[in-house]
Amino acid sequence: MICKVEKSILTGNLICPPNKSYSHRAIFLAALAGKNSRVNNVLFSDDTRATINACKNFGALIEEENSSIQVRNPIGQGKFVPEINAENSGTTIRIATAIASLFSHETTLTGDSSLQKRPMQPLLDALESIGAKCSSTNGNPPIKITGINKGGTVTIPGNFSSQFISALFITAPLTEKGIHVVIEEDLVSKPYLDATISTMRHFGVTVQTLIPYKRYNIEPQIYAPSTFAVPIDFSSLALLLSAAVLCGEKFLIKGSLGNLPHGDEVFIDILEQMGVKITFDDDKISIKSPEKLKGGKFDLSNSPDLLPPLAILALKTSKPIEIINVKHARLKETDRISIIARELVKLGIIVEEKEDGLILNFSNNIKGNNLNSENDHRLFMAFCIAGMFVGDCTVTDPESVKVSYPNFIQEMKSMGAKISLVGQT
Repeated sequence: MICKVEKSILTGNLICPPNKSYSHRAIFLAALAGKNSRVNNVLFSDDTRATINACKNFGALIEEENSSIQVRNPIGQGKFVPEINAENSGTTIRIATAIASLFSHETTLTGDSSLQKRPMQPLLDALESIGAKCSSTNGNPPIKITGINKGGTVTIPGNFSSQFISALFITAPLTEKGIHVVIEEDLVSKPYLDATISTMRHFGVTVQTLIPYKRYNIEPQIYAPSTFAVPIDFSSLALLLSAAVLCGEKFLIKGSLGNLPHGDEVFIDILEQMGVKITFDDDKISIKSPEKLKGGKFDLSNSPDLLPPLAILALKTSKPIEIINVKHARLKETDRISIIARELVKLGIIVEEKEDGLILNFSNNIKGNNLNSENDHRLFMAFCIAGMFVGDCTVTDPESVKVSYPNFIQEMKSMGAKISLVGQT
C-alpha cells in the first residue's frame, strides 16, 4: 500500500500515545516480578505485542484489559516455548536474549528481515563471558541461547546501542553473582539507560552507579510486584510537534509529561532554539511557530529517534540544520541517515550526508514527490508530515505505523490531514 498526501492544515486536539520504550521495559519487569504486577497505559503496538508474546513464551501468564496488562504468574512458572519471534522490535529481541540466558534450555530468537540485519554480537559476547552459550548468523538474528548466565564482570561497548546494556541490567539481579558492568567507548542514547534504571527501581531493584555511563554494579535481588503507569511517548510527541510546526493551526497536544527520564524531551529545547514558542498548561502542549525557523547545529547522540522529525523541519528553515553524532541511527530499523538524505532531496531540500549525520538546507525549489519509507515507521510518519506541508506526495508502507503509533493515519485525518490509501506499490 501507499499513501497519497496533499497539502493540509491540522486543527484540533490530539492525545499523545503512550511511551513505547517504557512499555517494553515495564512489561518485561512486571513479567519478571509477577504476583499481579500491573502496567497501565500500555502502548499496544506490534513492537510491544512482541514483548508480551516473548514473556508468555518464557512462561508468564499475562492478561490484557483495556489499556493495561496484569501478570498473574511470572516468567519461569508456566509452559516454556523455545522459540521467540521479536518481529521488528530491537528492544524485544535484545532484552529477551538476556532473559533467555537465565535458563538452561535452549531458546531460539528471531525476527523479520529488518531485525535480522540488526547487530547482536556485543550482547552475545557479553553473555558468553558470564556463562551463556550463544550462536548466531554472523552476529545477527536468528540466534540461539543456552544458559546459565551466572553473572560476574562484563565489559561491553557502548557505541552501538544502549539496549545491550539495558538487557544486561534487567537480568543482572536474577543471576547468582549479580553483574558488574564496564562500558567501553562513549555510550549512545544515555537517557534510555536512565529509563531502564528508573523502571527497575520502580520494581524494587537498585542499580549502583560507580561511574555514570561507565561502571555499574547490580547485586542479586528480587523484583517486587508493582503497578507502573506508562508516560507519553516523547518520540511520537516529537513527530506531532513537527506536524504542529509545519502544518498546525490551533493544534493542541494532550498528555502527561511525568517525571521519568526521557531522552527525546530535548526536542522541546531544539524547537525553542529554532524560534518556536511552546506553552505547557495542565498536561496540554501548544506551539506558536515563526514563518521561518532559525536552523542550528544539533547533537542527537542521546536521542537518535529525533532524526526524522528534526530533518523534515528543513522545509521551513532560513538557515541550515546540521545534525551530528547520530551514526547509530544507521543501525535502526533502516539506515535512517542515508534514506532521509535520499528522500528529502526529492522534495527539493539540499542535503549533505555525513557519516554521523546530515546538513540540510532549504531551497526555493520545494515540490511534491514519491517518498519511500523503506517500511520504517518513524520515516513513514515523518515523510507524511513533510507531505502535508509540501503537497502532492506519496509515501510507501503505511502499515509500518503498527510498530509504534497504530492510529497515526486516523488521528492525522481527524485533525484535517488529507491522507488516503491508494493501493498496492
